[in-house]
Amino acid sequence: MLLPLPPAVFHILMAVADDDRHGYAIIQDVAERTDGAVKLSAGTLYRSIQRMLEDGLLAEVDERPDPEEDDERRRYYRITPFGRAVARAEAQRLTNLIKLARLSGFAPKRA
Repeated sequence: MLLPLPPAVFHILMAVADDDRHGYAIIQDVAERTDGAVKLSAGTLYRSIQRMLEDGLLAEVDERPDPEEDDERRRYYRITPFGRAVARAEAQRLTNLIKLARLSGFAPKRA
């Protein structure tokens, strides 16, 4: 079972949920999405991506953006249907955890 996902893996899946991205674009997206609270190092990113490729969460894609705006050395990644299902399951797991935290008084009640 892949759950719970490491935070870096969940952030990477969210970064590629709507668009294929190369590594540096994933790092930028995660930093922007979290207002700089999460900064993936290149080592963490590429180790995570390698595991995600092996687990079938991501696929490397051959399609490239406009060659004049792209570096041919970049590798682009896309979330797989399995990756999307795992990300949804992780989001549900986290939602349930927050519900329990609210019931225990560890998280604020909804307004």
